[in-house]
Amino acid sequence: MPVIAAFMVPHPPMILPQVGRGREKQIQSTIDAYEKVAEEIAALKPDTILISSPHSVTYADYFHLSPGKSAKGSFAEFGAPEAKFQLEYDAEFVQTASGLASERSFPAGTLGERNKELDHGTMVPLWFILKKYKDFRLVRTGLSGLDLTKHYEYGMLLRETCEKLGRRMVFVASGDLSHKLQSYGPYGFAEEGPAYDRRIMETCGSARFGELFDFDENFCDKAAECGHRSFVIMAGALDGMAVKAEQLSHEDVTGVGYGICTFYPQGADEGRRFLAQRLQSEARKLEEKREQSDAYVKLARASAEYFVRTGLTLEMPAWVPEELRKAKAGAFVSVHEHGRLRGCIGTISPVRSCVAEEIIRNAISAVSEDPRFDPVGEEELPWLEISVDVLGEAERVKSEAELDPKRYGVIVQSGMRRGLLLPDLEGVDTVEEQISICRRKGGIAPDSPVELYRFEVIRHH
Repeated sequence: MPVIAAFMVPHPPMILPQVGRGREKQIQSTIDAYEKVAEEIAALKPDTILISSPHSVTYADYFHLSPGKSAKGSFAEFGAPEAKFQLEYDAEFVQTASGLASERSFPAGTLGERNKELDHGTMVPLWFILKKYKDFRLVRTGLSGLDLTKHYEYGMLLRETCEKLGRRMVFVASGDLSHKLQSYGPYGFAEEGPAYDRRIMETCGSARFGELFDFDENFCDKAAECGHRSFVIMAGALDGMAVKAEQLSHEDVTGVGYGICTFYPQGADEGRRFLAQRLQSEARKLEEKREQSDAYVKLARASAEYFVRTGLTLEMPAWVPEELRKAKAGAFVSVHEHGRLRGCIGTISPVRSCVAEEIIRNAISAVSEDPRFDPVGEEELPWLEISVDVLGEAERVKSEAELDPKRYGVIVQSGMRRGLLLPDLEGVDTVEEQISICRRKGGIAPDSPVELYRFEVIRHH
């Protein structure tokens, strides 16, 4: 049982007396729980402590493991340069984990280090641990912008590394909860904030790790949490294990949620293979959707899959109905994977002979030419969810009052610059949000005068 324990902890710099200067007493329950965590780690005497931190080096599509033999850091940016650290890294662990990732083409390793200094998401846990125990080597990893299944899989890879090397390892998942719990807090209040904190403490406090996948990304964004992906990596490191969980504390007095839980493996439990269960469930749902898809979506999928597998453009299939062969309209093809956008490309007005040709070409672009993403790989095809939006004719409007984010898509134009957003998108609830996103997409300054256009779509799932 190489992962001998795991801990979910927050990282407020103010918890250090040198930084808080008395304010830390507001979160005394968190301090007391943290002291207990440090005592438990000292009693375990781990060889290695792995800390996952949202404030370490983070990339959209890559998990960064800090390289080198050692690292140092301080709380100088928080006005306490005297609170400083220097830790030895477990370089063999990092090298082995990077090797496993490379063998499997998994996006993790030591590339792209931007800052060697320890971050506060790592140093706050260390401040408590080092007061009780020092005979360990550190592994520090960042999170990524990849989906939650990848974070869980990454945790599994880290656990496998631990097993391969025979390390006795403690996993510390560093992360605050919602930053929008109180109106007087530094980030204000959102109703999703308290809702997130309740759910995450219930989920982690009872080790129901499979439910971590059920937290909608838009919900998490509105709650302004920072630790969810850190907790998912930790859960992956405990995959297939029975776990004894205990909630030690939860506070929200500063407007930011601080939660502490402990997790002790109790032996193998095949019923807790949560990633495998999630993927099986998702595969069934996707298969049902594919069977129910109409010709628009079936054509988009056929085009996308054919291109990814062969690099060639699909010839018009004989089964494509006349309505797609005769009609002309702009069309957008959107691709999602595990609930996250993977590509979206389209045409505002028709540029090809018919809607079918628009779909064939735009499906290829969505999986290969969206500048926000790498091209889709063949191994991703089973997990792609595809939709097609057929656009009605755009009409100019005189004011924002004529827009509706649920009914109308919007085009914002300033000179030759133009940004477009489809209607009824998750997380886009107001006209102001629509226009702001369009300005960013079109490279239009916030104060530039613009022309507004609206359009309706027929969405095919």
